[in-house]
Amino acid sequence: MPPVTGYLDRLSRRPGGRFTAHVSLRAPGPCRVRVVRVVSADPNPAGPGMDLRPMPELLDLSFEGRHQPVQLGSHALIHGGPRFGAEEPRCWSALVWMRGEQPAATVLSAEGGGGAVALRAGTAGAEAEVTLGGATHRLATQQPLAPRAWHRLWLAHDPGTGRLLLGQTGPGGAATAEMRLPAGPMPAAQGVLIAARGIGGPCDHFTGKIEAPLAAAAFAESWPSALDIPPVAAAAIRAHWDFARSIGTDAVADIGPDALHGTLMNAPTQAVVGACWSGRETCWRHAAEDYAAIHFHADDIEDCRWAPSFLFDVPEGMASGCYAFHLTAEGGEDWLPFYVLPPRGRATAPVAFLASTFTYQAYANHARGNADTAYHARVAAWGAYPHNPDQARAFGFSTYNRHPDGSGIALSSRLRPILTMRPGYLTFNDARGSGLRHYPADTHLLAWLEAQGIAFDVITDEDLDDEGPGLIAPYRALLTGSHPEYHTDRMLDALTDYRDGGGKLLYLGGNGFYWRIARDPARPHLIEVRRAEGGIRAWDAEPGEYHHQLDGQLGGLWRRNRRPPQMLVGVGFSAQGLFEGTHFQRLPDSHAPEHAWIMEGVPEQFGDTGLSGGGAAGFELDRADVRLGTPPEAAILARSGPPPSSFVTVPEELLSHVATVTGERPADLQRGEIVYFTTPGGGAVFSVGSITFCGSLWDGQAFAGPVSRLLENVLRRFMAP
Repeated sequence: MPPVTGYLDRLSRRPGGRFTAHVSLRAPGPCRVRVVRVVSADPNPAGPGMDLRPMPELLDLSFEGRHQPVQLGSHALIHGGPRFGAEEPRCWSALVWMRGEQPAATVLSAEGGGGAVALRAGTAGAEAEVTLGGATHRLATQQPLAPRAWHRLWLAHDPGTGRLLLGQTGPGGAATAEMRLPAGPMPAAQGVLIAARGIGGPCDHFTGKIEAPLAAAAFAESWPSALDIPPVAAAAIRAHWDFARSIGTDAVADIGPDALHGTLMNAPTQAVVGACWSGRETCWRHAAEDYAAIHFHADDIEDCRWAPSFLFDVPEGMASGCYAFHLTAEGGEDWLPFYVLPPRGRATAPVAFLASTFTYQAYANHARGNADTAYHARVAAWGAYPHNPDQARAFGFSTYNRHPDGSGIALSSRLRPILTMRPGYLTFNDARGSGLRHYPADTHLLAWLEAQGIAFDVITDEDLDDEGPGLIAPYRALLTGSHPEYHTDRMLDALTDYRDGGGKLLYLGGNGFYWRIARDPARPHLIEVRRAEGGIRAWDAEPGEYHHQLDGQLGGLWRRNRRPPQMLVGVGFSAQGLFEGTHFQRLPDSHAPEHAWIMEGVPEQFGDTGLSGGGAAGFELDRADVRLGTPPEAAILARSGPPPSSFVTVPEELLSHVATVTGERPADLQRGEIVYFTTPGGGAVFSVGSITFCGSLWDGQAFAGPVSRLLENVLRRFMAP
């Protein structure tokens, strides 16, 4: 863990609102907090440098910090235990599914009265641990459990004889193991955990799917079918947890007579196919009984649940903008970024910057495996942010990473330290630039606005999703950052309304408006992405698991949901390569008289330098396509030069290795295009078609040069009354 770090209850507030900060120190001690205004978060000495301006008049306080641990791992916490009679036998059972090789971990556990029972599973087979009178007794079937197959596990105890029986059945057949304990009842369970054990501090978390866990006042000698409950157990059920009853919530429903309902902790993955999935339905809303499983993971995290450390009341009159709490403690420092919005219902500038906080959250703590010796040498030489998820692994990972069993991470929370969302964080050891992405990369645009003297307000994705089109209606121009990739349908609706109602939208990135995400109003800190068919993906969702648990809608690309990016901004994702770039070349449309104001002072070839991959057209490129929604009258002003050899065509464009959906050669689609068009309602769109464009606003010595001139030409015109 870093010497000091933390997170906020929300990333943005208005004047009069309150931020709550949750901070942990590696060792207890004093911690100082100050506010800085974030102008530039690029530590590259060849660029504008880190520009974090202290604002001591806003906050300067110290508090006694403490260490607050992180509890990773999802599980279900059941409030109370089954009401077994003292002389009744007891049986615990569950269906389990594991994706691949893994060590044994707890599937179902109960504790109370000095005793404990744990039913465990791993690749090697079912296991059990029973603690009585201070002694722990262990059993194992020693028969492997097949990967990607459902198995029934059960553990039965007869207090009259002390007989303890562990069993499993599944594709590999049945196996049992038994032993004798001292005769007499087990202590009454005061609590039950599913997918973990340790009521006071959950541990030994299971990674895999669990379905239909139950407790019965019966002794089951065998379980002939994994799916069918033997009559002796079915007649004596005390608790039977049905995960199909509350998909998309953190509730656990018990359909047994004891009504032992519970709560899901750390947001496991729901809406996953269960043991009875028939394949006739692929949406859990239409056949919830087919989705009666939950995929638990040992590294899930929803909320660190740290105690509050300090509060900050945003003063009336505080300017809208990008800020951070600067934390300093013995051994280190950290920054907790936040945004201040303008007062509700009005704009304080003609321009608004839409911070891509959902994209920042989707990439939160992306462990890329590239933090090698050369990377750390550059971090040290530049004084960049020193912590990286490759090493600091305590805070969970991104939706671009995988769980321990290889399944993709579909849910991401902001209620945890996000190391990748820090001033000075380097994503790549960029040979030609700074290697920034997302939050720090977007400050290239913010620093450019500052340098040009252009006043702007800041809003965030979450604000737009919460408040809708009224939030952005007052602005003459709306700017995106370099990579606005993740969106809800409400956000796309709001941006479309803004554009069609006369607003001027500047899309200043690449691979934008690409993935559909889901949110739950009851848990606004979570976003969900299901990487369904199509697209360049870090992992692919399992068949039948393409619908979000949080809203029940089909996940995947917005293009697959019939809302390609071209319908909104005229261009959409077409090619990707390494973090490197090239130039743009002007096209005939750029010489038309009606576009002279856009290209004034811009040469035929431009953007061959920059702080992001060394060129304005790089890493991920977007192109126009009338078939996908680009307006036929849209002007294609410029096109990227020949791409570096690392570039590939995105898979959603390919029919085969030589054929594409457009009829062009795959290599011909490896292009980015700068597009301009107007709407009948008086709105306009300017799209640059490249993630690295904003990095080229800096032209070696200053925010100047042709890329800067191009953007200023457009923005000044869009800002005009």
